Amino acid sequence: MNSQSLYIYNSYTKSKELFEPINPPFVGMYVCGPTVYNDVHLGNVRTFLTFDIVFRLLTYLDYKVRYVRNITDVGHLVDDADHGEDKIAKKARLEQLEPMEIVQKYTIGFHDVMRLMNITPPSIEPSASGHIIEQIEMINNIMANGFAYEVNGSIYFDVVQFNEQYPYGKLSGRVLEDLLATTRELDGQEEKRNKADFALWKKADKGHIMKWNSPWGEGFPGWHLECSAMSTKYLGKVFDIHGGGMDLKFPHHESEIAQNIGACGHAPVNYWMHSNMLNFNGKKMSKSEGNSILPMEMVTGQHPLLDKGYSPMTLRFLFLQSHYSSEIDISIKSLHDAEKGFKKIMNALSYLSKITWKAGTINEASEADIVKHSNEIVSNLCDDFNTAKAIANLYSMASYINTWYHQNQEVSEISEEAFKSLQKIFRDIVIDVLGLKEESSSDNNALDAAMNLIIELRKQARAEKKWNVSDQIRDALKTAGIIIKDSKDGNSSYELES
Repeated sequence: MNSQSLYIYNSYTKSKELFEPINPPFVGMYVCGPTVYNDVHLGNVRTFLTFDIVFRLLTYLDYKVRYVRNITDVGHLVDDADHGEDKIAKKARLEQLEPMEIVQKYTIGFHDVMRLMNITPPSIEPSASGHIIEQIEMINNIMANGFAYEVNGSIYFDVVQFNEQYPYGKLSGRVLEDLLATTRELDGQEEKRNKADFALWKKADKGHIMKWNSPWGEGFPGWHLECSAMSTKYLGKVFDIHGGGMDLKFPHHESEIAQNIGACGHAPVNYWMHSNMLNFNGKKMSKSEGNSILPMEMVTGQHPLLDKGYSPMTLRFLFLQSHYSSEIDISIKSLHDAEKGFKKIMNALSYLSKITWKAGTINEASEADIVKHSNEIVSNLCDDFNTAKAIANLYSMASYINTWYHQNQEVSEISEEAFKSLQKIFRDIVIDVLGLKEESSSDNNALDAAMNLIIELRKQARAEKKWNVSDQIRDALKTAGIIIKDSKDGNSSYELES
C-alpha cells in the first residue's frame, strides 16, 4: 500500500478530511450515472472525468476499488408541465420508439463518448429497471421503520417525520421549514402529507408505459430510490465515497441519505464529493443561452460558437487544468491554450524515451528542483485530487525535458537515479492517473468511436431535413481524408481516403 496520505473535501461535513477507507485496501465508490433519454452533455462529461481521476488515483495508490456507476433508465420525471411523465417515456413517444430502444440508443452513445474521452468503465454498471425488486424491498423497510406512507397506490417518504429523529438537509444546507414554506403545490401533490415529501413509488396512470407490479399495484419507482437500492446492494449499507455533479446535492443526494437512514438506521456514505458546473464565455451552458455544446460538436467543430473542432484529449486536458470543485469557463482562448498545453506535455512524454543519461557534473539546483516536483506532483494529487497543481508540476518537468532533448538528447546535470525517477513519475501521472494519451489517425479505437458519433449526428441532421448540416459534416470529413458512404437502407459507414 502506498504510504502517501490522501485528503478529500467532504461535501457533507464541509471540510477536508484524511481518507480512511472502511476496509483497506478495498474502497467502495458510487457515482450517479446518466439518465439515458438524450445525448450526454459536457457537464456530464466533466462529472464522469472527475471520478475517473478519483478511480485512477486510488488505483495508483494501490487501493482495490469497486466503482459502481448506474444507468438511470426509469423513474426520472420531467418538469411540472409534463405532469410527472417519465423522461424516457416522453422521448419514446416523441421519437415513436419503444422506451428500451431509447435506453439502448443513448446508452450506446454515452459509452461511445466515455471511450472517446478515455474515461475508465466502472467495475459495475447496474440499471434502475434491473433492480425493481431491490427498490421495492427498500420501500418496505422504510415503511416498516415509520418513515413512509401509502396514498392511493403511491408511496411517499415522510420528510417531517424523518426530521424529528435525523437532520434533513445537512448535505445541501437546506432548512426543512424553508422547504415547507417555499415548495410549490404541484399537480397531484394534494395527496402528500407535506410539500417536502418525495415519491418512493408512483402509481402508474392509465397509458403509462414503464410500470411494474408491486405490493401497492402497478407503478414505477421514484428517481432517488434507485441509487440507494443499488449502492446498498453492491457496496453495502455503509461505503466509502459517493460522487456526482453539484446539481445533484438537492434533492437527489439529500433524498438518498434520508432513504438509506430510513431503511438501515444510519448514513450510507463516509465521504461525499461533488464536481462543479461549466460555463461558456462567462455564462452557464444551457439550451436557452444557445451555448450548450455537445461533446461531438466540440470534436467536429459543428457549432456556431466554435472556430474549429478540438480533440477529445484537448478537452480532457482543459477540464484537468481546473480543480474539480471549481467552475470552468470554456472559451476559444482556453481551448487554444489547452491544445498547446496538451501538446507540450505529450511532446515531453515522447522526448523522455529518447533522452539518454550519461555521467557528468551534477547541477545540485536542477537535481533538487526535479526531486521537488517529482514529490509534489503526487502530494498535490493527494490533496483533494488537485489536477491543476499537478499539471503545473508537469509543466516544470517538461521544461527540463525539452531542454535536454534539444541539447543532443542527453542529460548529465542530474543523477541517474533522479532521471529514472523522473521518467517513471512523468509517465505514470500523465498516462495512468490523468488518463492522457497520444492522439493519431492510427488510434483506430478512438477513431471508430468518434466516427460512430459523427455518423449518428449526421443521421439525425438528415432525419430532421437539415441537409446543409449533413453536407457540412460530409465535406469537412472529406477534407480531412475521411469518406462517408451512404447505403440505400439509410445507414452510413466511413473509410480513409487512400
